Amino acid sequence: MKKSKPEPLDRSALKHAAVDLLSRRDYSRQELWRKLSPKAASADDLDNVLNELSDNSWQSDERFGAMYLRSRTSRGLGPVRLRQELRMKGLDDDLTRDLMEQQSQDWQGLATEVAQKKWSALKADDPRRFEKLYRFLAYRGFPSDVIRSVMEQFGTSSH
Repeated sequence: MKKSKPEPLDRSALKHAAVDLLSRRDYSRQELWRKLSPKAASADDLDNVLNELSDNSWQSDERFGAMYLRSRTSRGLGPVRLRQELRMKGLDDDLTRDLMEQQSQDWQGLATEVAQKKWSALKADDPRRFEKLYRFLAYRGFPSDVIRSVMEQFGTSSH
């Protein structure tokens, strides 16, 4: 027996669904659009609901971006990856740049901290230890100049 497709949501039901999502965590406008557009009766209704939520400060890309940056930075991610992730979440480049400037993170210090944890997990007798550390930091989203600086610290000191 084939399941019937649920009825599309009208404006009121869309608003209820959006508020329900936002009650759990912040979302970017684009994320809400992606989640709700398959359920919406019309794209205009969804746009109107999202505009209303934004006007009432129930949804804010600025607030979402700041929260997202704090969360992901605390996990040891660098600026290159964070910019890419925020772009994928629908934040524009200007907003992303402003949020990252407001955060004023010491990327060199964070990269060193992340590298120290990884370095201790790598086998001391592994001849590719430096390559692995470099790749790891690049994957985490640190720029190459920061990675080189951190690598110099590990090459001259006995960590």
